[in-house]
Amino acid sequence: MDLHLGMEEELTKSLWVRIKGRAGAGDIIVGVCYRPPDQGDRADEALYRQIGAASCSQALVLMGDFNHPDICWRDNAAERKQSRKFLECVNDNFLLQRIKEPTRKGAMLDLVLTNKEGLVGDVKLKGSLGCSDHEMVEFRILRAARRARSKLTTLEFRRADFGPFRDLLGRIPWDKALEGRGAQDSWLIFKGHLLQAQERCIPTKRKSSTNTKRPPWMNKELLGKVKHKKEACRGWKQGQVAWEEYRETVRAARDQVRKAKALIEISLARDVKDNKKSFYRYVSDKRRTRENAGPLRNETGDLDT
Repeated sequence: MDLHLGMEEELTKSLWVRIKGRAGAGDIIVGVCYRPPDQGDRADEALYRQIGAASCSQALVLMGDFNHPDICWRDNAAERKQSRKFLECVNDNFLLQRIKEPTRKGAMLDLVLTNKEGLVGDVKLKGSLGCSDHEMVEFRILRAARRARSKLTTLEFRRADFGPFRDLLGRIPWDKALEGRGAQDSWLIFKGHLLQAQERCIPTKRKSSTNTKRPPWMNKELLGKVKHKKEACRGWKQGQVAWEEYRETVRAARDQVRKAKALIEISLARDVKDNKKSFYRYVSDKRRTRENAGPLRNETGDLDT
């Protein structure tokens, strides 16, 4: 893969390949990188330009030993200046980091980065190979010919007609309908009438995939900036846009993204007492782990209390 970086490309220890996709599926850019612990700022900047150019592709998988042991990926923070610059590069290019455990002596040096949710899966550490003190990382690149369209439907309450809905339920003589019924039978009768009224008065729509949900700080103007950045990157790779112009476009988009993130977080923190739901939803989306409710019945089939 040609990233058009000129002589500075020799400063980085990286290899990039393009894996051709089948009909209906795009290509995958795969990069392997080794960043020495004592690498200088000039080589780091050349590596960041490579990552920025590769991130413009539809599917990118970048792996390697980046030697940034002070980065806390859970909190998205770092102590050293070089590590903070690397984090900025990852965030500015909307990359996802998939390694969750230390890969060498308690430090997470080896990383797997991707620009597409769901592209990398089944990440496992497989122990050391030979005399190496690094853990081997095994993962799968998940591909499909095209994204499956969701078949789930959800109620569209914005278009619901609640007047007739209330009238339909209000016409039912509930005292007579539920007379002499137990709790379970009463619930089934009520549920049946409720679903009939719902079907007549509340339309449905196809539910979009959660992967397509935009972050709360992404607005129409910012989306245009990010799109313009990708177009500039494509033009630069094809030799149609100068490096200086591309750099200014990237900086403008990056500054807008950071400003939008800061504004939404300040707003949520300021209004947390009056709008707790939005605050905790934002915090929940930031969490990398999900807590699910356990089974309500034990091994004998009895309800746990």
